[in-house]
Amino acid sequence: MKTILIGAGVLIAAASLASAETKTGLTESVTIGGKTVSIAYSAPAVNKRVGKLFGKDGTIGSDTNYPVWRAGANAATALHTDADLDLGGLVVPKGDYTLFVNLANPASWELIVNKQTGQSGLEYDAKQDLGRVKMTVGKPPALVEQLQYTLSGTGGNKGKLQLAWENVAASVNFTVK
Repeated sequence: MKTILIGAGVLIAAASLASAETKTGLTESVTIGGKTVSIAYSAPAVNKRVGKLFGKDGTIGSDTNYPVWRAGANAATALHTDADLDLGGLVVPKGDYTLFVNLANPASWELIVNKQTGQSGLEYDAKQDLGRVKMTVGKPPALVEQLQYTLSGTGGNKGKLQLAWENVAASVNFTVK
């Protein structure tokens, strides 16, 4: 009986840890005007680190490219677009890209669209940047435990890209050309 109780306790503890771990292979997409825009990413969890993620002394601050953040976990976050986009004023030709975020100014993040693809999230080459756009930074209504990307249509040929994690939500509007 004691062995069964110990085994059950180990399984419950393992399940709790697994739910707080990084989720991989996630995809968010939206179709606007018959064209699809998608983001493939891995989502880290806050995992009891509230207030300890962002900033120079936070968990992300120890990344080798800080203040540039991979905006996800593991492999770099990938953007695919079937159409040319105007992403917050940046012309993004249809194709594949990697997304990073510049966190240097906590009140005004910059979304970085990088032409290099297929790399680890810790392999950032600024020379490969297509460009950077300002993001609108705010607070989500509640703590966001697992990093989440949202792509949504906002009417006509317009949409919105948002990422939310912990106590931060950052977004940028786009237009499908």
